[in-house]
Amino acid sequence: MKPKERMAIPRHKPKELPPEVRIHNFDEIVAGYDHETAKMEAERCLQCKKPGCRKGCPLHNDIPAFIRLLREGEIEDAYWTIRKTSSMPAICSRVCPHEFQCEGHCIRAKKGEAVAIGMLERFIVDWMVEHDKNLMEPCALPTGKKVAIIGSGPAGMTVAYNLAHKGVKCTIFDSLPVLGGMLTVGIPPFRLPRSIIKAEFDALKSCGVDIYSNVTIGRDKTIEDLMKQGYDAIFIGIGAHKSRKLGIPGEDLKGVMHGVDYLRDVNLGEKIDLGRRVVIVGGGNVAIDVARTTLRMGSEDVLILYRRTKQEMPASQAEIHHMEEEGVKMEFLAAPVAIHGRDGKLERIECIRMKLGEPDESGRRRPVPIEGSNFTMEADTIIAAISQNVDPTAVKGMEIKTTPWGTFEVDPETLQTSIPWIFAGGDDVLGPQTVAKAAYHGRIAAESIMNFMEGRP
Repeated sequence: MKPKERMAIPRHKPKELPPEVRIHNFDEIVAGYDHETAKMEAERCLQCKKPGCRKGCPLHNDIPAFIRLLREGEIEDAYWTIRKTSSMPAICSRVCPHEFQCEGHCIRAKKGEAVAIGMLERFIVDWMVEHDKNLMEPCALPTGKKVAIIGSGPAGMTVAYNLAHKGVKCTIFDSLPVLGGMLTVGIPPFRLPRSIIKAEFDALKSCGVDIYSNVTIGRDKTIEDLMKQGYDAIFIGIGAHKSRKLGIPGEDLKGVMHGVDYLRDVNLGEKIDLGRRVVIVGGGNVAIDVARTTLRMGSEDVLILYRRTKQEMPASQAEIHHMEEEGVKMEFLAAPVAIHGRDGKLERIECIRMKLGEPDESGRRRPVPIEGSNFTMEADTIIAAISQNVDPTAVKGMEIKTTPWGTFEVDPETLQTSIPWIFAGGDDVLGPQTVAKAAYHGRIAAESIMNFMEGRP
């Protein structure tokens, strides 16, 4: 196989549940490594002098160190090595697209399979839980400083964790009825158990973090209201929850939905009947999560429509692998051009065949329509999952500079916005990205906020 086609599946695969169980039961989670398998996989690490894996990790975790400690049997030390740079290893080890980050930079990946770094990190955390070990650092004495955090996703969680452990009183406000942002309403529970997210927030509360859900900043109260309440600084980590439309005729027909909206409704407990035939437009992780969730909700014929080839899909290759195992079909080199219906309800989607041209700014070959190659497919539901934008409600009335893409403009080193006492990070700065990248922004923002409050550069 060519390198781009190599599946990022661990050399020593964990035990998996039968597909029929995984499809129909949200509570069944694919099992992780056992101790023997973890040690076997850890032995494959070459302990490079210049570890590419660490460079590829957005959090810059000391991966060779924790793997070395794992294979020496010092699992508790391995865990605390990870915690030096990551406040949520239980989450990142499960949902990060490791083949594009740490594992994608592993030297072994050049001629074979990368060391299964994500699965080893998950084993370490699971071992700590199984053996009832302490997972959290001690809380700090209060300093009298107060910070408001808008958004409870991975960026906001990380800011709260780092500041609370320095004695700063943190208050998180989230517009959703649940906590965790996209971790909860965007990632299905079969990929990220809700008990793990709850444990993270329980730990924050134990260090004095106040958390309020169902509070929309910009509507229920404003940023200026927060400043009047005595907060020394504000962090905006609202993510990118606004669906991007396809921009084609017929998109307003009944039966056309958008990926993040669908996942949010399902993850909040709503039962949605999509019918038997579902077409999902997109090739990222949201599209994959939508497809696998749709199967679990009862649809029988689920198809991913993607304008490039499988090799160019930005989704995690491991997730694509699981999706294929579960029976989702894929139609490559095709893009929608119109949605047709009758009496306000969709009936079919019209597509055009594509060919790959020269690379675009993403480095992938640009899809080019093939004139006269139009074809149609019948569908009961069409779900667009092509990307998300930032909802600017939180900064209503504030003159905060934004980019042409609607994200917040920040100093790249400090994450300070155009208003000095307001900082921002995560998807509302980067656009839709990974959990680890949002968490890294949270760590940098927390450090910058401390410097700002203490009058340091």
